[in-house]
Amino acid sequence: MNVKRILSGMRPTGKLHLGNLHGALKNWVELQDSARYECFYFVADWHAVTSEYSSTEDIKSNAVNMVIDWLSVGLDPSKSTLFVQSAVKEHAELFLLLAMITPLAWLERNPTYKEMKTELSNKDLSTFGFLGYPVLQAADIIMYKANGVPVGVDQLPHVELTREIARRFNFLYREIFPVPEPLLTSVPKLLGTDGRKMSKSYDNSIYIGDRGKVLQQKIASMFTDPQRMRRKDPGNPEICNVFSFHQLYTALEKVREIDTECRKAGIGCTDCKKLLAQQVAEAMKPVHERMDFYNKNIKEIYSIIEEGNKKATTIARQTMEEVREAMKI
Repeated sequence: MNVKRILSGMRPTGKLHLGNLHGALKNWVELQDSARYECFYFVADWHAVTSEYSSTEDIKSNAVNMVIDWLSVGLDPSKSTLFVQSAVKEHAELFLLLAMITPLAWLERNPTYKEMKTELSNKDLSTFGFLGYPVLQAADIIMYKANGVPVGVDQLPHVELTREIARRFNFLYREIFPVPEPLLTSVPKLLGTDGRKMSKSYDNSIYIGDRGKVLQQKIASMFTDPQRMRRKDPGNPEICNVFSFHQLYTALEKVREIDTECRKAGIGCTDCKKLLAQQVAEAMKPVHERMDFYNKNIKEIYSIIEEGNKKATTIARQTMEEVREAMKI
């Protein structure tokens, strides 16, 4: 069987939430367990600096906690290489060399650049590092000669820019890098407790580590059908955020029952939320048990990261030897 290599990463900017779990991590675990891919997943700590450069004191601890979250939801270091970007200094060298050949216009037209500047308007992102982060991202991906990058539709421009940079390098020097393909993943629509996109910056997130009263209170505060003002009013599950969570966490037969009862006011929003809190707690129980284990055995986390860093560094050094030879420097 022809095993292809894939790579993806996350920025350690804080605790991971259920949107991260369903939007990326569950897919990472499925790819790892499929045996069709050699998986590399990295902590993108240099990428975190692009927006958090004025407050970097939490990045290291966030990185460790993020790896704990990854392992808790099912990533397996015997099947996937888990590493920290800044531990592999070759990423910086390849980023520098790729920056020399990347046209400025390619970066300025990046739609995510404009979106993030708007979304993070409370931060000054008028920096070279922020404008050039797609070049660093390209270096991250092609360093390991990844054949595929798992992404949602909104991240396709990132992969396309990486593809353009890889093609340009291959054309200018010689063919070293595969042109990576996007592995499109279907991302469930999971909104925050206030009905907006789930985000740490909006303070509307249900975190992977939330449990007990914290979990119950967050679910109790969730927005429901805005047109259902009273208990006796019939609801519309199609526009209710609580119902969208039930579709992920509750058995199909029960979901159908909730759908029917909501439409005829047979169930109230409070009862619907209480049931959801029970379902989420039950689903997350094994995750929280693994989380407790790793928090008590933190040395194991450092050992996993160290092993991943070594494997990633070995590959990166081989790639950079080829790059320098091709560029004659």
